[in-house]
Amino acid sequence: MSAASIATAAYLVAALLFILSLAGLSKHETARQGWTYGVVGMVVALAATIVLTVHDSSVRGTTLLVLGGAVVIGGAIGLWRARIVQMTGMPELIALLHSFVGLAAVLVGWASYIEVERNGLGGFTGSLLHIHHAEVLIGIFIGAVTFTGSIVANLKLSARIKSAPLVLPGKNILNLVALLAFAALTVLFVVHPGLWPIIAVTAIALLFGWHLVASIGGGDMPVVVSMLNSYSGWAAAASGFLLNNDLLIVTGALVGSSGAYLSYIMCAAMNRSFFSVIAGGFGIEAPKGTDDGEQGVHRETSAEETAELLAGAARVVITPGYGMAVAQAQYPVAELTRLLRERGVDVRFGIHPVAGRLPGHMNVLLAEAKLPYDIVLEMDEINDDFADTDVVLVIGANDTVNPAAYEDPDSPIAGMPVLRVWEAANVVVFKRSMASGYAGVQNPLFFRENAAMLFGDAKTMVDEIVGALAAVRPVPAFA
Repeated sequence: MSAASIATAAYLVAALLFILSLAGLSKHETARQGWTYGVVGMVVALAATIVLTVHDSSVRGTTLLVLGGAVVIGGAIGLWRARIVQMTGMPELIALLHSFVGLAAVLVGWASYIEVERNGLGGFTGSLLHIHHAEVLIGIFIGAVTFTGSIVANLKLSARIKSAPLVLPGKNILNLVALLAFAALTVLFVVHPGLWPIIAVTAIALLFGWHLVASIGGGDMPVVVSMLNSYSGWAAAASGFLLNNDLLIVTGALVGSSGAYLSYIMCAAMNRSFFSVIAGGFGIEAPKGTDDGEQGVHRETSAEETAELLAGAARVVITPGYGMAVAQAQYPVAELTRLLRERGVDVRFGIHPVAGRLPGHMNVLLAEAKLPYDIVLEMDEINDDFADTDVVLVIGANDTVNPAAYEDPDSPIAGMPVLRVWEAANVVVFKRSMASGYAGVQNPLFFRENAAMLFGDAKTMVDEIVGALAAVRPVPAFA
């Protein structure tokens, strides 16, 4: 059997493993298995590529040395980043990794142009050459948009730039002009190939990607991460066409389609227009309700008072957010859950689809703390139960529990479904201060009569509640 046949068979196995990986990652119980499938699939794909390259008589020894060095160096950097990254830093790291895929697609497009157009390699003639021309510009455009868009997402998620949306005069017209210019330059390049259309498309795409993500507000950034994941997949697929690599095409299509579908699901959960988000906030005006000032008088509580409240509760719901991840409070929260359940308290978790800054962020943290899957519920599963809940603990969440989404039509989060925690008998909000959330708006929940603020580090506060609860004798739970 030839090396090419072996590589093709290995690519098929890798593609199947990637499909199994996506299927496994769709559920908590099978997530680790899905991760394993993905890792094995990538190892198989890399090994097949190396074998195919080694058996290619046209490849020089220096090329093999560069390939081996790239695998070793890239793998070492990946392992190093994986070991030191905190869960709070995962969203921006993922955005940064997406930018690498985009940059790779741009470089592949340029290299393919130089190889085929300048050096006459590849054997493309007639209509095939025209198709190759289109592939080059489409791959460069998608890659460049992914590259700069991911960089902006990384800067927003890491708080290096403001999360508020950039609203330039005529921003929608600018986006449309960029797309029309890309289409016109692609047609021109297919008819009359040359260097300057590629330079122009690269520059336009880089600016377009930057503006596209900069125009999206912080409240929609979890969707943006998913959207960029989709873009990186299509960029990889475009590279696959240019490199004549079937595995890149299949894998890119899998990532692109699954990322797009996840973005659609999240937009539906947030009552956002899918087209508007992927088009950089097309049709969305500048937000009006961004007042960060206080809207009433808030009431403060203590860890001891919260422990007493929990000791007399029959039903408790915990709604975590990004603040829990920052404080690394998932382990004390798990201990608190264990103590309450031993007392016969019905404890459950309510997870908003975009809690944190990455899809599934909170679910991973809670699974890491060994919390049972069956008490971790999605927003749609638990929202109708808040009216019958005695105590809700809001730990580091803000925008996802903000009633302004329902009550203020001028709010940047207006219309977004949120956890209706204010319907419970008592709400305790864990926060460091009265500052607004990531979307930049104040939360009227903080000033409601049934809400109390517990200021301080979430991990420290939960530890204190656990200690205080151990000293409180169980009392008959109220109905």
